[in-house]
Amino acid sequence: MADLITEPNLPDPDGFYDRLIRAHHGLDDAASRRMNARLVLLLANHIGDPEAIGQALAIARGEPGEASTRTP
Repeated sequence: MADLITEPNLPDPDGFYDRLIRAHHGLDDAASRRMNARLVLLLANHIGDPEAIGQALAIARGEPGEASTRTP
């Protein structure tokens, strides 16, 4: 099992955020939600570790006990 990396790990987080926002440009709410869902599924498939994905889901939901930062 690989622990989920929750410390900043992107070389250019602001650039990523800008690309993400621009990717949503021109989409209505439903299309934006579909794009987010597809992005989550693509990244989960890339990660491929069910336990790391489970940790991410728990942290994203704000579940107690999952807020601690974990690094490999």
